[in-house]
Amino acid sequence: MKVNAGQRVFNGFSTLLLILSTLFFIFPFYWIVTGAFKFQTVATQIPPEWFPLKPTLQNWVDLFKNPVWRWTLNSFIIALVEMFAVCLVSASAGYVLAKKLFPGRKIIFTMFIAAMALPKQVILVPLFTMLADFGWVNTYHGLILPAIGWPFGVFLMKQFAQTVPGELIEAAKIDGCSEIRLFSTIILPLLKPALGALAIFTFIASWNDYFSQLIMTRSTSMMTLPLGVATMQGEFTTNYGIMMAGAALASVPMITIFLVFQKAFTQGITMGAVKG
Repeated sequence: MKVNAGQRVFNGFSTLLLILSTLFFIFPFYWIVTGAFKFQTVATQIPPEWFPLKPTLQNWVDLFKNPVWRWTLNSFIIALVEMFAVCLVSASAGYVLAKKLFPGRKIIFTMFIAAMALPKQVILVPLFTMLADFGWVNTYHGLILPAIGWPFGVFLMKQFAQTVPGELIEAAKIDGCSEIRLFSTIILPLLKPALGALAIFTFIASWNDYFSQLIMTRSTSMMTLPLGVATMQGEFTTNYGIMMAGAALASVPMITIFLVFQKAFTQGITMGAVKG
């Protein structure tokens, strides 16, 4: 009885802690969504109005006076292309590093691990200089191509590819399966949980990559949605209602992508935890 009572107390405390943590992390999103329907004077008043008593759509009307659809399209093009390219390149490189024997394999993998420790800001200046020499500044490929060789993606895929049985690969080769067919019909389906997790990570990282997009873009037509929303902040005054509306709009695709890949993401995290 003492064990059961202690277990009930622990379960109740854990549930309460989980609920409080959930409310703590959801509150900023709630504040952004409700603030998107408040007048400027209400959004900044103290004490705050926790729920809009007189909701307004004026913030959304003012938001769409800007080229928001163009910014959204740019964000989707960059994030989706990066997501598919990173998943494909990372899966290919991870499979080769995990299952192919060739000279220098350990050195190459060590270089990927070392690259993960480098902040993006460290390589931004030489990267910008190289892209400027190529004439790729303020272009889609200038924003997309540098992100394709993501060291974390290669590391993640390599760790998961190691779990693929070598006997399965050898049996496929004995049956006359080509390398491309082996990779596309056997390896990729087995890596689906890891690919789901990597797809979420890549999309969110690309969608929120404000710093690189700020450096690499020059025109309003090439801005992404987070960057465009940030430009609405004035030098002396800021309409927080419009900025909250833009932030709420920018969060919808990330939530959607997570819900679409949630099952694969959960499986990927679980498999990684079991592997240790």
